[in-house]
Amino acid sequence: MALLTIQDLSLGYDSVAFVENLNFSVNTGDYLCIVGENGSGKTTLMKTLLHLQEPVSGQILMGDGLKQNEIGYLPQQTIVQKDFPASVGEIVLSGCQGRCGIRPFYNKAEKHLAETNMNRMGVLPLKDRCYRELSGGQQQRVLLARALCATQKVLLLDEPVAGLDPKVTSEMYDLIEGLNQEGITIIMISHDLAAAIRYASHILHIGASVFYGTREEYLESDVGKFFLMRQKGG
Repeated sequence: MALLTIQDLSLGYDSVAFVENLNFSVNTGDYLCIVGENGSGKTTLMKTLLHLQEPVSGQILMGDGLKQNEIGYLPQQTIVQKDFPASVGEIVLSGCQGRCGIRPFYNKAEKHLAETNMNRMGVLPLKDRCYRELSGGQQQRVLLARALCATQKVLLLDEPVAGLDPKVTSEMYDLIEGLNQEGITIIMISHDLAAAIRYASHILHIGASVFYGTREEYLESDVGKFFLMRQKGG
C-alpha cells in the first residue's frame, strides 16, 4: 500500500519551479533512491516531502495510516551540527519530541525507546559521551538512532554516507539495508549510483530528465544508461 503518493508536484522558490510535474508513489517496504545531477532539486524534494518547504504546485498524499510526525529524517550535517555540545543520549532522546504532544518531558517509554534504538545502532556504550567528540561514522549512527525514535514506518535520509571513509560507508549501508529488511521504508538521496543500484528497489532520477521506476527499469532506461556511463567516466 502506498505510504506516499506524489501527484503533479513542482518544486522551486518564490513560485518559480525548477522541477515540474513529478508523479510517483512510495509503497510500504520500498527502498527508494533519489539520484541526479548536483543542484537538480533532490534535497528540495526531500524537504517538500517533510513539509519543511511548500511545493510550487501539486500535492503529497499520505496513506497506510502514516502521520506527519511518524517520518524519521536524517538531514545532511552542517559544521555547526557536528560540533553540537550535547550527549549522545540527549540527542537520540530528542527524536521522541513528536511523541510528547504538549507534554514538556519524556516519559519512561520514550526513554526506553531511545535506549533500544541506541543499542540497535551500536552506540549505547557512547550514551554519556559528548556528540562532538565522536567520529563521523559514530555521529551518523547516533542521528540514525534519533530518526528511528520518530518512526517505525519510513526514514528519509539525505546523503547519509557523505564524508565517511569506505569501511564506515559500507557499514552504514548495511545498517540501512537491515532496517529496510525489518520493514522500514527507506527514501534516500545518494550521489553514489553504484550503491543505489545495489540496494534500491526503486530509483527516482531528477534533473534535465526525470525517471521513476524499479532498479531494473532504470538500468534499461536511456537516462539510467547515460548517467551511469557518465559517473563511470568520472
